[in-house]
Amino acid sequence: MALDSVWIVGGSRSGKTARLVQQLCNWLQNHHQAIDSFYTNHKNKKKGNLVQKSWEIRQTEPGVLLLAANDDNRRELGDRIVTDTSGKFPVRAKTPLGFFQDEVILFWPLLIQSLQLNAQFPVRLRPETEQELATKLWRSHLDAEILKLAGMSEYRLVRRILDLLQLAAYSGEKCDRISEILARGLADNPINLEPEFLASLLLDWRDWCLNRGLLTYGIITELYNHHLLPNEHYQQHLAKRYQAVLADDVDDYPAIARNLFEFLLNQGAVGAFSYNPEGGIRLGLGADPEYLQGLANRCQVESLIGPPRESLAINLASQMLELATQPMVMLSLPETVQSIETTSRAELLRQTAEIMIKAIKSGEVEPQEVAIIAPGLDAIARYTLIEILNKQNIPVEPLNDQRPLISSPAIRALLTMLALVYPGLGRLVDRDAVAEMLVVLSRRQKPADSSELSTDIDPVRAGLIADYCFEPHPERPNLLPVTTFERWDRIGYAATTAYNEILQWIEKQRSQQEQRLIPSPISLLYLAIQDFLCKDNNPPYDQLAALRELLETAQHYWEINTRLQQSQSKLPALSPVESTIAEFIQLLRRGTITANPYPLRPIGPARKAVTLATIFQYRSSRRFHRWHFWLDASSPLWAKGGAATLYGAPFFLQGRLGAPWTAEDEKSAEEQRLQRILTDLLSRVSEKVYLCHSDLAVNGQEQLGPLLPLIHACITVNSEAAIKV
Repeated sequence: MALDSVWIVGGSRSGKTARLVQQLCNWLQNHHQAIDSFYTNHKNKKKGNLVQKSWEIRQTEPGVLLLAANDDNRRELGDRIVTDTSGKFPVRAKTPLGFFQDEVILFWPLLIQSLQLNAQFPVRLRPETEQELATKLWRSHLDAEILKLAGMSEYRLVRRILDLLQLAAYSGEKCDRISEILARGLADNPINLEPEFLASLLLDWRDWCLNRGLLTYGIITELYNHHLLPNEHYQQHLAKRYQAVLADDVDDYPAIARNLFEFLLNQGAVGAFSYNPEGGIRLGLGADPEYLQGLANRCQVESLIGPPRESLAINLASQMLELATQPMVMLSLPETVQSIETTSRAELLRQTAEIMIKAIKSGEVEPQEVAIIAPGLDAIARYTLIEILNKQNIPVEPLNDQRPLISSPAIRALLTMLALVYPGLGRLVDRDAVAEMLVVLSRRQKPADSSELSTDIDPVRAGLIADYCFEPHPERPNLLPVTTFERWDRIGYAATTAYNEILQWIEKQRSQQEQRLIPSPISLLYLAIQDFLCKDNNPPYDQLAALRELLETAQHYWEINTRLQQSQSKLPALSPVESTIAEFIQLLRRGTITANPYPLRPIGPARKAVTLATIFQYRSSRRFHRWHFWLDASSPLWAKGGAATLYGAPFFLQGRLGAPWTAEDEKSAEEQRLQRILTDLLSRVSEKVYLCHSDLAVNGQEQLGPLLPLIHACITVNSEAAIKV
């Protein structure tokens, strides 16, 4: 391909992705024109030679590596390419980490040979399994004294240490250098735990995983960058497979992505990259936009100037940035920006919902044209807003609402069922859990309305049965016949019948379990779902997603357990099936596993619902709305990284590797983050922004965040004229 690589730079919604797709179409068109030209020039030659030459040319169909910043963007990019190429081009878009993972697994034999690993197929650890196994491996080192020095819980300390491995791998540094980088970065601000100690734990963890064929994101990334990409045999395969690379939003990519891109460009591949100076959404989570920007020197730069015409960023971005960064400036904002001000946060949530309801009911705006965006969404705010809006028949779509699996009654019921079937788990089940299980497993679908469920055992009857028919025991808790309750006639026919079905099912599974006729607890979970939850019902989508995630999690957990049993583990002696089930139940009850279904929403027309999201979620989704409600606009969290910033992230940026992070650096980073957030959000709204402010935060503290000058510079509205909820 005698084409120039292209670096497309522009703000949010400036047309960067469309330009990337257009560039791909141009490449393909040039290639197909070359084929057509060949046929024209050789139409009078011998047929045999023509067929052979035609076959050779078609074998040069350009292989294109397609990358997107996250999974949602990956699917959208793939769909756009299929549409714009009329489905003539086979599309397989990946995220950078997804590509690294696929390559490491595909070329695992090369790594076995070069690293002298055990010849076994690799298994990727989920983050929750990674956390649990690392905790067990390090428990003898992380004693009470160490935890006291660290000043945090065991769970948080283990997570922080594991994040260091991931950050180092994303930056392109080996695990061995973590102690050196931390020591330099913390020279002026030492921590209680020595960097050498943390690095030694990570080296033990990495080697322990590799010896058992277990992979985490951090280990995968390190393997790819330091062992696979430099491998001569792999380089030959990579160069043959890809003659072009198309990467969208590279400002959200880790530093090692540049190593991959530069290798392909050095091999003669052509590249097209889009870069958003106002992006950097994952800065603090491993992204290194400044380092990736260095690729621009190897490309023809195209600038898409200015924000989109239909956004408020055109007229408001500079004013709002000036007010936020220079509070003494005397400016007033136009009517497109208004504030909702209250004393308490509870009143703020109510007034925000009322104003929204009034606008939607009057037809001024549609639900799908409204977004509620907050720096952090606590459970109270999420529940309150959803409850108030739903009562007015206004649906709400929380973005990426990953609730713990244990929050689902169906999941809790299935775990209780496990504890009743297998011996030795009596301490994990109590009266309340049994009562809930009876209610959930006795649900039936109403014949008249397929969307509603009834229950044969209501909570009152379930409580009576649990009081009189549940026999606690540490080894063998039992459910006794309903006649054990003297007034069992008060239970009623339907509830008695349903209870007897559950009782007989449990006894049957116990008998088969004792005879070893049930292959695994996963089979038992599947049978319970099939016989109770899906027998007469069509469960709602969110429940189906949770059930699917439970089965996938259980399958993964037992796969890892089997792998560890096959090796001589340094972990505490692995337990029999019952003890493994107990650990699995406790893992779920800690709430570390969430339902993350694929696809993320049911297939079909887009739901007409109000979007509810944190700043990070909304920016990552790259959506656009007519109206924005910025919740907790006066919160100091607008300038903070919060959960979107990992500990030690600044130390692993290539431009300042290991450099100390000072208070002045923190202040500068907060100002830049606020500038990116404001410019980005204003590019994603077309008509109106409501700044929702309460004097007191949810914890009762006064709110004096960086956006407070904006609130003082705009018109205040209230909900007095709104409908009463």
